[in-house]
Amino acid sequence: MFLGIDLGTSALKALVLDVDGAIVGTGSAAYPMTTPQPGWAESDPEDWWKAAGPAVREAAGAHGADIAAIGLSGQMHGVVLSDDAGQALRPAILWPDGRTHRQLEAYGELDADLRRRLGNPLATGMAGPTLLWLRDNERANYRHAHWALQPKDWLRLRLIGEAATEPSDASATLLYDMTTDYWAKDILDALDLRLDFLAPIRESVEICGVLDAVAAQHLGVRPNLPVVGGAADTAAAALAGGLLDPGPVQLTIGSGAQVVAPRDRLAIDPTARTHCYRAAAPDHWYTMAAIQNAGIALDWVRTTLGATWEEMYAEAFAVEPAAEGLFFLPYLTGERTPYFDPTPRGAWIGLRLGHTRGHLLRAALEGVAFAIRQGLEALAATGVPMTELRLAGGGSFDRRWRQLLADVIE
Repeated sequence: MFLGIDLGTSALKALVLDVDGAIVGTGSAAYPMTTPQPGWAESDPEDWWKAAGPAVREAAGAHGADIAAIGLSGQMHGVVLSDDAGQALRPAILWPDGRTHRQLEAYGELDADLRRRLGNPLATGMAGPTLLWLRDNERANYRHAHWALQPKDWLRLRLIGEAATEPSDASATLLYDMTTDYWAKDILDALDLRLDFLAPIRESVEICGVLDAVAAQHLGVRPNLPVVGGAADTAAAALAGGLLDPGPVQLTIGSGAQVVAPRDRLAIDPTARTHCYRAAAPDHWYTMAAIQNAGIALDWVRTTLGATWEEMYAEAFAVEPAAEGLFFLPYLTGERTPYFDPTPRGAWIGLRLGHTRGHLLRAALEGVAFAIRQGLEALAATGVPMTELRLAGGGSFDRRWRQLLADVIE
C-alpha cells in the first residue's frame, strides 16, 4: 500500500491506496491560517507537523504496517525558513500573502531576458519576492536560515532529515530558469538573494530519502519507508486527472482555483496573464490560470455570515440565479489571473432591504464562478488546446455548485 500526504492551506489530508489504486482510507486534520497584519497570510509549520500524525493514522487505520512508500503534494509558492533539522525560524509565509508589492519592483528592474527566462507573471505570494521581503525586513531570520523551503518540502525534511525540492514547486518560485530547468543563479545574483539555502532539485518520482524513526512513530507507520519528491498540489492533481498530453483541461477548486492545461513543450504566455510550470511527469509542462479567491473567499463569507457549508449551499440555491441583482466581488486577497494586482478588494454590490443571507451566499458563489470563468478565458486566449473540462478538488463536492459552475462557464 502507498501513503499520500497533501499539505493544504487549511488542512493536511492523507490517503492510503492499494497497488491497484483503490482507496483504502482517508484522513484529515485542520489548522489555522493567520493574518497578523492586513494583507498578510501565515501559518505555523508546527501545526502542519502536529496535523500529520492524526491525519495519517486515520487514513491508515489498521494498515500502518502495510504501507510501502510515501508521496507528498502541497500548497505552492510559500516559504518556510528553517534550521538544518527543519525547525522553523518563523511562521511560514503563504501564497495569498500580499506584502511584497514593493519587492516586485526589483523584479521589474531585471534585464528583459532574465525576466523572460522566469517564464511567469510577477505576483505577490511567490517565494522569490517573499525572500526579498525577509531579507529586507527580517535580516536575522534570513541570515540564520539553513533552508528556504516550499511547504511540502519542509514537511519532507521533517520526515527524512534531508532537504530537497522538485521541478513543479521550484518552477513556481520566480527563482527558477524555465529555459535551463534549474535554479536561476544569475537572477538570484542580480536580486542579491542567496542560492545556498535553496534545496537541491530532484525529479518528482525520485526517492529523496527514507522515513526516520521519530517521524515513523509520529505517523504510526514503519520506519525506513522510501519518500519520493512528490509534486506541487496543482501538478499532482493534473497528473491524477490524467492530464499528460494537450487536450483536456482541469479545474481544481480549493482555497484558490486553478485551470490547468497540459503542454508537451515550454509555452510562455507573452501577455503574462497565465503561468507556465513544470509538471509532475518528467519533461512535461502545464499552462495555468490561477484564481486566488475561490474557497478562501467562500469560507470567509460563510464564516462571517455564520453559515455551515451545508447551510450555505441550501440557502444559496433556494435563491433564484443572479440573486435579485446582488453581485459579489471575491477579491479579498487581490487577484492573480487575469489582473495580477494585489490591490483589488471584495464587495457586495447592489444590496437592498429585501436581500437575505441566502442572497448574500448565492451572490458569493456566483462571484467566484465568474472569476473562474475569467481565468478560463485568459487560458483560452493563449491558444492552448481545450477539448474537455475536468473538475477536481475539495471545493467541487456539491452537485448544485458544480452545475452553477457549468452554467457560468458554458
